[in-house]
Amino acid sequence: MIENLFPDVKWDNMWEATVETLYMTGVSTLYTFIFGLALGVLLFLSSPGQLWKNQFVYGVTGAFVNIFRSIPFIILIILLIPFTTLIVGTIRGPEAAIPALVIGAAPFYARMVMIGLREIDRGVIEAARSMGAKTSTIIFKVLLPESMPALISGITVTSIALVGYTAMAGVIGAGGLGNLAYYEGFQRSRTDVMLVATVIILVIVFAIQIIGDVAVKKMDKR
Repeated sequence: MIENLFPDVKWDNMWEATVETLYMTGVSTLYTFIFGLALGVLLFLSSPGQLWKNQFVYGVTGAFVNIFRSIPFIILIILLIPFTTLIVGTIRGPEAAIPALVIGAAPFYARMVMIGLREIDRGVIEAARSMGAKTSTIIFKVLLPESMPALISGITVTSIALVGYTAMAGVIGAGGLGNLAYYEGFQRSRTDVMLVATVIILVIVFAIQIIGDVAVKKMDKR
């Protein structure tokens, strides 16, 4: 029955493309969380009035974040081809898309991390400082736990954006559902292939959102 509804869909290829999309999204989300969190904490701590207030560090980090989160992703992929080739050794396949995915998403997440940290009651930070807490203790025992719901909400939004990025990366040969929808669907006028690929992407997005919402509710102490 399903073969009659979608005659041009090769389900083995569709499954392989789905796994590639999940792989790219999962790995890039992990690295984005690590690098984006580090950048966001650095931005927050070096900003005026904070523990590491440093105008130079804040300005350089802020410029880096603003530049890379402003470049359209499809252009960023092309600009990073030499870097990707150096790191991965190729510009094709799921692994080749990960550097561009991380560099494109980490600055975006860094800004969300900074916003989350700024929402923390300043009195909590001052109380920790008055008790003689080290900066590392304040970061890991105060800042991150207090902002965890915002951090999880931010990485959820970023992960969903990364799903869209993987679709764009697929157009230039990174694999995944975007690649399949473009080359097997659009270029060959196979509407059913594009439809199925789109539906699977939507399912992935909804699943990420649901998982993120559940995690935020569990972490929110209010």
